[in-house]
Amino acid sequence: MAGTEPVEVGDPEDDALYVLTAVLLTPAQFPSVLGDDYPEACAALGLEPYAEGYGLVLGQDGEGARWTVVVDDVSLVAVAIASWDCGMEYDLSPDERSVVVALPGWPLALAVAAPHVPEPHDPETAPGERPPLVPPDPREWGPAQRRMGADEVALQWASWRDQLGEDAFAGGGEGAASPRPVDGEPAAPSESGEPVAAAPAPEADVLAGGSGAAGRSTDGGHRALRRVLTELRGYLREPPPPGRVRSGFAPGGARTLRADGPGWSVVARTDDIAFVLLDEMPREVLPVGRGPKLPALLAALDSMAERPA
Repeated sequence: MAGTEPVEVGDPEDDALYVLTAVLLTPAQFPSVLGDDYPEACAALGLEPYAEGYGLVLGQDGEGARWTVVVDDVSLVAVAIASWDCGMEYDLSPDERSVVVALPGWPLALAVAAPHVPEPHDPETAPGERPPLVPPDPREWGPAQRRMGADEVALQWASWRDQLGEDAFAGGGEGAASPRPVDGEPAAPSESGEPVAAAPAPEADVLAGGSGAAGRSTDGGHRALRRVLTELRGYLREPPPPGRVRSGFAPGGARTLRADGPGWSVVARTDDIAFVLLDEMPREVLPVGRGPKLPALLAALDSMAERPA
C-alpha cells in the first residue's frame, strides 16, 4: 500500500528509506501508544507540540534497519493515508526539506517489510545516542496497552456492543437479566456478584488473555468508574491538554469519542453508551450505561473535543 521506491530523507550518501506506512501526529489524531494527549505523544519522540502537527513515515533503509522519519508536511502524509485507505496507490515521497528528524526504530508494530532488503531490525546506535523506538509489548499491561485496547474497542465497537443487551444498557423493559445502569453511572454488581454481562470478547492482540468480558463490575471497578466519570466532568470545567478528548466519525451521524486520563481510557458513541479501560484492571472492558445523564456529558465532551481536519 505504501511506496516501495527509495526516498532520500537526509544525506544523499546515506541509505534511502523504503516507505512502508505513515501515521499522523496531530492534536486530533496521533498514535495513542505514545501518550494520553498530544503534548505527551510529542514528548515521547522529543518533538515540540506544534499545533500544525507532524507526519510519521515508517520504513526501512537499504540495510533493512527500521526508521521513523518525522516530517512537517502534514498534508502530504494525510493524502497518502487517505489514498491507501481507499485502496489506491500513492508514492509517499517527502521532500528532504520537510524532514524534522529521523529516529531509529518504530513506535508501532508492523506486519509488513520492504522487498529486496534484509529483514526489519533496529539500527545500531552509539552509547549516549537515543535508543531505537520499540512498540509496547502486548503481553504486558500498562498505560500504552490500555490505550491500545481502547483503540481496539473503538475499531470493533459493534462486536463489543453486541455483548451487552439493549435491556441492560439502553433502557430496556422489565425482565432484564441484570441491574440496569442509570444516570450515566456504571452498572452495579448483581446480588450474586456475577458480572452484569459476560460474553467471549472479539479477538484482539492487546485485550486477549484477560477475562475478555465486557461488563465486569466489581466493587473496586465500580468505584474506579465513578472516579473516571468525575474526572471526565472535570474536563468541562478545566480543559485538559490538547488531544485528551478526540472526536471521530461514527455511523448514523453520531460521533466516536476517545478520552484519556491518568490510568484510564474511555471509548463512547454520542448516541449510545461508553466503555472504560483501567490500568488497575488489566484487559477488562467496563461499560457505563446511558441513562439520562450520559448523553449530556458526551455531547459536552464532543463540543470541546479535537477533530480531524
